[in-house]
Amino acid sequence: MPRFVIQEHYARSHHFDLRLERGGVLVSWAVPKGMPTDTSKNRLAMRVEDHTLSHLDFEDATPVEGGPEGAVKKSIWDSGTYAPEQFDDDEVIVVLHGRRLRGRYAIFRTGGKSWLVHMMKPSGGDEDQGS
Repeated sequence: MPRFVIQEHYARSHHFDLRLERGGVLVSWAVPKGMPTDTSKNRLAMRVEDHTLSHLDFEDATPVEGGPEGAVKKSIWDSGTYAPEQFDDDEVIVVLHGRRLRGRYAIFRTGGKSWLVHMMKPSGGDEDQGS
């Protein structure tokens, strides 16, 4: 099964990066408020450049100046495998099998680099990310 990682990232703004292994790279989205944890809310996602597979386990332990105590630039929030159901230019449907997130998610383009992430069906793992 292909792998995925969700990294918590402190950059210009705090956000999460969703990365899905596909074709020898990690297809990536920045998700400002984190992945949705219930089926009633969609979350904005911005398509960003593909990353190398080395980002599957990449963490940057450099402290963030002026950030929350203990904050680092990038840490792994969740990782695991996923089952792709659909992987098109405008819509991706996957079932995540992670340590924290488990369930069926749709990621669909709304225009340009703007996408939405929708939790279609949960199957356990309900820790919140962000607000």
